[in-house]
Amino acid sequence: MAEEESGEAIRPEIPTGRVKKIMKVDKDVCKVNSEALFLVSCATDLFLKLLAEKSAEVATEKKRKTVKLEHIRIAVKRHRPISDFLLDSLPLPPQPSDAPAKNENRTRTAADKAAPEGTRRIDDFFRKPAKTTSDENNES
Repeated sequence: MAEEESGEAIRPEIPTGRVKKIMKVDKDVCKVNSEALFLVSCATDLFLKLLAEKSAEVATEKKRKTVKLEHIRIAVKRHRPISDFLLDSLPLPPQPSDAPAKNENRTRTAADKAAPEGTRRIDDFFRKPAKTTSDENNES
């Protein structure tokens, strides 16, 4: 109704031809109705705008001017409905390489590195044992 009042037709910014090609990638889709194509194109347009806005907010919070994959992942995690279906499809963030970075080794301490499960740190051997109730009874 708002469309009739303003006199302008609503047009999605995403090319409908490409949306149609993507929809036809699915083997179950033979033909695409023009109304269905229009609705999917509009929904895709709105979804991408929402994702871009949320990702830009995260980038701004991190004081960055460029939106990166990590910003998109954080934005998706924060928005539960999107997270339910999209988080598994996003590529994983790049893992740090085995080669040490220039300044990372100098700032990291040995306590920051996690030990494998079941191992004891050398610090444990040099700490005074905690007094138990049986030790306190023997001293009195």
